[in-house]
Amino acid sequence: MKAQLISLTALLAIPLHASAFTTIPSHNIATTPSVFPLNAISDQDGTSNNGVTSIDVSDLGITISDLEKSIPKQDISLESSGYQSTSKIPDVNDDGCHWVENPEDIEVTLRIPGLVGQPAEALSVMFSTTTVSVTAFGRIAWSAIQMGMSDIDDCSFLIVDGIGGIPTIQLSIGKRDVDERWGGFILQVGEDSLL
Repeated sequence: MKAQLISLTALLAIPLHASAFTTIPSHNIATTPSVFPLNAISDQDGTSNNGVTSIDVSDLGITISDLEKSIPKQDISLESSGYQSTSKIPDVNDDGCHWVENPEDIEVTLRIPGLVGQPAEALSVMFSTTTVSVTAFGRIAWSAIQMGMSDIDDCSFLIVDGIGGIPTIQLSIGKRDVDERWGGFILQVGEDSLL
């Protein structure tokens, strides 16, 4: 009876594992993870650095007074861009207007599907402070109210034949109020648009 009790005790001392994928930790390898908080790390001379991590950047030539200076406004340039529809029908989204806005101006590329087949030489653009109009053979074919006020002396355009027979109209529109954000180009497609 004593022999059976010893073998049963020996059997119970062996750890039982529910999975074939678990391993028995070796007794000569530490099973506790080695975690050191940042403030426990010492410098090379053995003194504690109290949790402050120091990196030598003296080769950059930057001083604390350089970091405390405010950034000049002209050194920051924010640019936004997007697509809008050139159709006056609300349910139609042709993404025919791609705009890129900077603090001083807005660059616009128009590909108006209704102008398909029109030669670039027969098209022109008229600017006002609040609207832009595209003419074909001297008649207004498309117009739009702009999202902001433009400086008509700082507006220009270029029209080239485009892919699929749709002319590409590139507009450069200077803003009257510099740094005013328009957030797009087309506020509303004009009611006089034939397209």
